[in-house]
Amino acid sequence: MGAAAEPRFHVLAVDDSLVDRKLIERLLKISSYQVTTVDSGSKALEFLGSLVNDDRSSSDALPSVSPSDHQGVDVNLIITDYCMPGMTGYDLLKKVKESSSLRDIPVVIMSSENVPSRITRCLEEGAEEFILKPVRLSDVNKLRPHMMRTKKLKDQEQESQEEPERHGDEIGLPPPPCQHELETQQSQDPQTQQIQQSQQPKSGNNSNKRKAIDVEEGLSPDRTRTRYNGVATF
Repeated sequence: MGAAAEPRFHVLAVDDSLVDRKLIERLLKISSYQVTTVDSGSKALEFLGSLVNDDRSSSDALPSVSPSDHQGVDVNLIITDYCMPGMTGYDLLKKVKESSSLRDIPVVIMSSENVPSRITRCLEEGAEEFILKPVRLSDVNKLRPHMMRTKKLKDQEQESQEEPERHGDEIGLPPPPCQHELETQQSQDPQTQQIQQSQQPKSGNNSNKRKAIDVEEGLSPDRTRTRYNGVATF
């Protein structure tokens, strides 16, 4: 049997620069990833089909997208530029990590500026990597372990949810009744009691009939017969 094919991961790339967006798209496709590119953080959230507003309403709040608009879309990783107009890459990172439905998606930040405080802030917020532009193929090769780890955790969670369903018939079944319980149930059953009572007189009648035959034959009721090989001797 051949080895199982590796899963094809889907990466969402976010960058307001067309040149950088085309570059990251080409590198990701060389690495056999499925790629979706958008030019802003707001479009990224719309594509994901979920907005996290933290119950805060504002005049510039972005409209949410119906889940049916992107039904079946499964994003395995988000790679985003840090400096973008409107919603920055850091803002997008925070939105994703604050969402219960998106927080498990790994996020990688790209930037052309090597600012230590910026890097630290992104990593503390939950970013998996902080990559300096221009992005190279060696940088893209660092993405797979993050997606593999997330996929493994997701598969384990799914298996744990399916386990009770597979063994549902074995859970909650009462143990089979023991012999004592069966006897107790039979003794308490009115029909069983009626049958037992109807059989008791028959046993007594048989004994009386036997005694009557012995008297007619001149045998004493207390006399004991000795039997040899099935033949009774008197």
